[in-house]
Amino acid sequence: MIKIIVDSASDVEKNEAEELGISLIPLKVRFGDEEYSDGIDLSHREFFEKLIESAELPQTSQINEYSWEESFKQLTADGSDVIAITISSKLSGTYSGAVKAAKKFAGKVHVVDSIEASIGERILLQYALRLVREGKSAADIAKELDVKKSKIQLLAVLDTLKYLRKGGRISSVAAIAGEILSIKPVISVVKGEIKLLGKAMGSKKSNNLLNQLVEKCGGIDFDMPYALAYSGLSDDYLQKYLKDSEHLWKGKTEYIPSYIIGSTIGTHVGPNAIAVAFFAK
Repeated sequence: MIKIIVDSASDVEKNEAEELGISLIPLKVRFGDEEYSDGIDLSHREFFEKLIESAELPQTSQINEYSWEESFKQLTADGSDVIAITISSKLSGTYSGAVKAAKKFAGKVHVVDSIEASIGERILLQYALRLVREGKSAADIAKELDVKKSKIQLLAVLDTLKYLRKGGRISSVAAIAGEILSIKPVISVVKGEIKLLGKAMGSKKSNNLLNQLVEKCGGIDFDMPYALAYSGLSDDYLQKYLKDSEHLWKGKTEYIPSYIIGSTIGTHVGPNAIAVAFFAK
């Protein structure tokens, strides 16, 4: 039997993990003296309610070796093989902790660095579930994921630069100038790291820039998993993007899955961001 475990940076919540038949291991998020398990005892919606009210940026912490080891013990107890999918090793030490823990299980645990986060990590998980259903071995699945993950494109439009500034990711001057001019940055995860790809004034232009970048990647492989996501308490920006990007989807798919971004990534992007993740053709 093969079991899959994924960290909460994938934006999978507890109830969904149960529906998918996978295990979820949470990163921690701290607001002042209160600590929560992302997606377990703090839903994504509750996170944004707290974020919007909070004057200070919350702190997120990686999953340590001990937590991974305890999870692997439970999952391998019945002789199962385990595939662990983690957030990019360049964004968190979570992958490193998983690798150290896996060494204690004599080849029963295979750790895959998604080199992604959020829905980029999620669609790799969805592909892994497909490979399990096809009857492949755990070792072969891990190898296949390592090959295919380089095809994943995760692109996002942020509504504000404020949270990147608070987290020290960009300068205060750039953030304030951006807010005054209503500049919306377009970012991507490139080789495991967050990169700024461009800026546009207003949501229409930023959505158009996002569409251009999707097409520049070679377009969406609709035979592979894909997803959209939004951050905050409303999906209004996502619905607007769906209208602005209709030509990408029309006649190619009838169902476009969408999810709410969790605390690991939400801390840095803030509310009203939208994202698209897909395997490029």
